[in-house]
Amino acid sequence: MKQETKWFEVQENESISECMSKMTAQGFQVVGRREEPLFQEVNGQPVPVRQIIQLKGIKEGKK
Repeated sequence: MKQETKWFEVQENESISECMSKMTAQGFQVVGRREEPLFQEVNGQPVPVRQIIQLKGIKEGKK
């Protein structure tokens, strides 16, 4: 039986805790996290803008 998984992205205007609460409300449990930088080109050079954070969730009750 395949577990239902989904990636949730932490939005710019929300905290990680708020994203985790949103996941819990939808019935998902956090099982992973990944981050990657977001760059913008300024004068031909890459400049970091922010960090993109994603949380991986699985449906609770399924193991």
